[in-house]
Amino acid sequence: MAGRIPQQFIDELISRVDIVDVIDARVPLKKKGHEHVACCPFHNEKTPSFTVSQTKQFYHCFGCGAHGTALGFLMEYEHLDFVEAVEKLAADLGQTVPREGGDSAPRGPSPQPLYELMEQSAHYYQQQLRRHPQRQRAIDYLKKRGLSGEVAATFGIGYAPDGKGHLLTALGQDKEIQDRLVTTGMLIENDGGRRYDRFRDRIMFPIRDYRGRVIAFGGRILDKGEPKYLNSPETPIFHKGRELYGLYEVRQALREIPRLLVVEGYMDVVALAQFDIRYAVATLGTAVTKDHLERLFRTTSEVVFCFDGDRAGRDAAWRGLENALPLMREGHQLHFMFLPEGEDPDTLVRSTGKDGFEQLIAKAQPLSEYFFEQMGRQADISQLDGRARLVELCRPYLSKLPPGVYRHLMMDRLAQLAHMERDALERILGGETTPKAAIAAPPKKPAAAVRHQPSLVRSAISLLLQRPALAQLAGEPQHLTGLQLPGTQLLVEMLDLLRHHPHLTTGALLEHWRESDQGKHLFALAQRDMLLSAAEDDLEQEFSDTLQRLLQQLRRQRRLELEHRYTELSEEEKTEYSQLVRGSS
Repeated sequence: MAGRIPQQFIDELISRVDIVDVIDARVPLKKKGHEHVACCPFHNEKTPSFTVSQTKQFYHCFGCGAHGTALGFLMEYEHLDFVEAVEKLAADLGQTVPREGGDSAPRGPSPQPLYELMEQSAHYYQQQLRRHPQRQRAIDYLKKRGLSGEVAATFGIGYAPDGKGHLLTALGQDKEIQDRLVTTGMLIENDGGRRYDRFRDRIMFPIRDYRGRVIAFGGRILDKGEPKYLNSPETPIFHKGRELYGLYEVRQALREIPRLLVVEGYMDVVALAQFDIRYAVATLGTAVTKDHLERLFRTTSEVVFCFDGDRAGRDAAWRGLENALPLMREGHQLHFMFLPEGEDPDTLVRSTGKDGFEQLIAKAQPLSEYFFEQMGRQADISQLDGRARLVELCRPYLSKLPPGVYRHLMMDRLAQLAHMERDALERILGGETTPKAAIAAPPKKPAAAVRHQPSLVRSAISLLLQRPALAQLAGEPQHLTGLQLPGTQLLVEMLDLLRHHPHLTTGALLEHWRESDQGKHLFALAQRDMLLSAAEDDLEQEFSDTLQRLLQQLRRQRRLELEHRYTELSEEEKTEYSQLVRGSS
């Protein structure tokens, strides 16, 4: 398993990229004063309120509140996770992302030659669909399925001719390349060492990752035979439990993705696209995994499972439900759509058309309804013992739900079905109600500290976010370590980081703390400070004054501490106390 990406690399990466270049390549920006503006890509608006600060390397929309760094923009705009966004930014700069672990976690050879070979394989299969003497059988099959040339091109569909050595002959010029073809699963090596094509006489569907790189193939047999669908095996660049066929194409087709429809086969995805339903994806011969669901919910807030209505389809739906429960929170919606007997999405959309099919999607069962329907079939809730059984059946599933509004509502529904009080049900199931710590009054603090002193630390941090270079005015940050004020540790850490890395931007500072508890507070401060435009000299004076007041507070704190135990002081401490008293007079 690859190690963590070093924080220092992320800091340097964010400092090297220009957020204006990153965003302008995707959303055209216009210069306005010191900033750049555009209509926000995250909500509909006619008057530009999306502002990008080149100085701070930070963006903020004054309309919808969206904000972040270049890394955050990529995550939101292209629906990437953190690691994917880091890799994309690094690739744009021609850098390789390092991993922590050193010799204990060797990275091995670069996978780039494997990606290049898979791209060549995809191109080869597409050529065969146009040129091979046997191509007409494949073309007739695609026409029979109603596919246009445009859709076939969008998905890169090709044809693998019948025979064991076509791809081997076309690409396997030497042993090194043949070895790579075996590694990617494109060639099979038998016990005798003979190598031959894995895919033969099949319609070929290239499987792409989030960056559009070909990582595997699915092949659909033309005539009767087994297996009907043949997938690439697991390889260094392909893990079927993580990838979804068609997701890259969805991202290319739609700027906003209102929902994702999860179907079972490649042809279902392609056939739906033919009817302009461009938000379908398919698992790759495996059940829906937790990794699949995390990727789906990073891309959209609503996921619809589309399964056959038979026993196998309902079993697959239930496995998907179980994997989804830990991810179900407010904002995430999961629905279940079961097809009539003998139908699949391909045949159904042909008979209903786009509008009819989308009406069926709109009627799909929400997870909550489907869950309690299935549980209710195993318990007679008209009887007291049946209601008790229902609670016990639901216990292991509801315990997987994360705390929050969704869990609260699911517990409400179970309480209604079981004819119980909600609080009593929570106690029986061992779940938590609103944590006492969240509703208890905060401990009282001296009035002066509440009104005044914490804002000094907050002001210093806010000023550093506006102008990280101000840290060079602070001297040795450890002088502030003993200050007993909320946020002091964060302030000292920021000063120390900027002292050793004076080139870091606001964006780099924010990314440095992204994964920490303080990260959300720093993002909120940076968002608010987009409204400020003080002159450099004014900021320097304000920061210097804030530091002096913090040091005064530290001296006052030390004087009170010594005063409290004056009779126990050493001679050295008494001298220190006298100096502090004189300094405060």
